Amino acid sequence: MALKIGLTGGIGSGKSTVAKIFETIGIPVYYADDAAKRLMNEDAQLQQQIREVFGPEAYVNNQLNRQFIASVVFNNRQKLEQLNALVHPATIRAGEAWMRQQITPYAIKEAALIFESGTQSQLDYVIGVSAPEALRIHRTMKRDQVSREEVLKRMSKQIQEVIKMRLCDFVIYNDEQQLVIPQVLALHKKLLQMAAASQPGS
Repeated sequence: MALKIGLTGGIGSGKSTVAKIFETIGIPVYYADDAAKRLMNEDAQLQQQIREVFGPEAYVNNQLNRQFIASVVFNNRQKLEQLNALVHPATIRAGEAWMRQQITPYAIKEAALIFESGTQSQLDYVIGVSAPEALRIHRTMKRDQVSREEVLKRMSKQIQEVIKMRLCDFVIYNDEQQLVIPQVLALHKKLLQMAAASQPGS
């Protein structure tokens, strides 16, 4: 069975970029955000629960009415928490099922809220992607076409970068000072060794 590795980092840290490098060298990656979006359209039980909380207009032609949901949760923290309380467990369940199917030495789950949601307990190790705050703000503003205030608001919902990185077993620095690919390759080598050592009879 594959070692279960988490990959996390604050908003704008570049964790998706790091995930893509791992994919390029043959490591399967489960993207929690993408899975959550997919499950809201494909998981019948989750659809039913969302309809119960948000009403029938939550779906149009069996597809999530994103605009409507966004308008409801935007200024209603309670509704946002209700939505997360439905979507997170479904995403975690799907992630665990996906992990069990992997046959590579290790597989990665990429998620922003590994520690916030308590899912680190289901993982063998967690990799953190670190970048200075100013750079993360700049990247997010550029990527999402949003204001600095909006980025800071999103950041306030995540564990502080310094604390998050301390909780991780490994850290990759995506600070535009150090090359990322050599860091990923070195960590890949280490994880392969750890996976081999964890096999029965090794």
